[in-house]
Amino acid sequence: MLLYLSLIGIFLSVILISYNAGKFKSTLYLGVFFFLISLFGLNQYALLDSKSVLLVSIFCTNFAFLHYLIGPVLYWYIRSVLTDNSRLKKTDLFHLIPSMIYLIASLPFIFSSYAYKVQIATEIVKDAAFLGSHKFTLLSEILPIYIVYLSRPVHLFIYTLWSIGLFICYLIQKGNRKVFTQQNFMNKWLSVFLLFQTILISTYLISTFKTFIQSSDVFFTLNFLQFLSGAGLIGLLISPFFFPGILYGLPHIPEPNSKVNEEEKPDSLSVESKKSAPNFEAEYILAIQKKADSCMQEFQTFLQPELNLNRFSDIIQLPAHHLAYYFREVKQQSFNDYCNECRVEYAKSLMVEGKTGELTLEAVGILSGFTNRSTFFRAFKKVEDVSPGSFLAKMTQDSAPV
Repeated sequence: MLLYLSLIGIFLSVILISYNAGKFKSTLYLGVFFFLISLFGLNQYALLDSKSVLLVSIFCTNFAFLHYLIGPVLYWYIRSVLTDNSRLKKTDLFHLIPSMIYLIASLPFIFSSYAYKVQIATEIVKDAAFLGSHKFTLLSEILPIYIVYLSRPVHLFIYTLWSIGLFICYLIQKGNRKVFTQQNFMNKWLSVFLLFQTILISTYLISTFKTFIQSSDVFFTLNFLQFLSGAGLIGLLISPFFFPGILYGLPHIPEPNSKVNEEEKPDSLSVESKKSAPNFEAEYILAIQKKADSCMQEFQTFLQPELNLNRFSDIIQLPAHHLAYYFREVKQQSFNDYCNECRVEYAKSLMVEGKTGELTLEAVGILSGFTNRSTFFRAFKKVEDVSPGSFLAKMTQDSAPV
């Protein structure tokens, strides 16, 4: 079963990375996490269950250094979700040190001859306990073998506790919540995700401790700890299928008894929100709409010619990919078209005020936030179905005395 679970995990990681990592960077960490966990599962299957000399010779020690990356990737995922910032810092390079140390210590075995690896694999297939006596890395020449084996689960256990601590601190700091506004769905996902991760690493740590410290065979035989560890792995791998919204990082639409009063919603939102995917809470979508519209109306941010989605995100303090989803799926228009609509309305107000008596139409467009004459005329005709000149002529004709 471990083999099939690991293959499912690799399949899941490919889905996460291929379809969403380009838009939502946090899913890149989650995809890499599932890939590393699945690779770890394949490693365990090859060494303990496969009884295949070929598989053991391939997996034994060669990929062990990647086990020290599971913890950092888990931490980066939790941090990126809670802060809505997936960028790595220079200090994050320190998280790679344990993996690099183990890789360097493993190089003599990794570059040893295939015949030697087959010999070692044959011994492991005959008796899995051979793993606890042979010195596979240079670290085993310096430290006791049980310390080397324990370092892996201890390392991941520390990162798991660290990630849980980040999540708990975030929940406590209710006044500072920005990313999780109305995101009870994300709270549930992270709670389930960290729960299964804790079960998995705790049982693996106990099994390793009993095997190498207490000289037990618990690591090599089917028992309750392995059953519990398998349950943790199954929970980890299938949980994303019950929380598909994690691909977006946004909240679910609430049940029909939502607190949002449908009569109080603008008509545009009532119609458009029905078109959005069922992964978002109506209250949160409404909050995005109100904040975006009020910022444009009160501060006239559309007058900035270089205004783009990322800059607008910084101004109104909302995640850029949340805004991207809102404009793409709810407004069903690009952010640039949204800005141009506001600019055209402003240009019309200048015409009504009579500014064209002292300014050219091109100057009116520049004052409205357009970068040049052609973009102004093109956007105006797209919004009003007439050119600025025709609109001005009709307005002048309508206002002329009879």
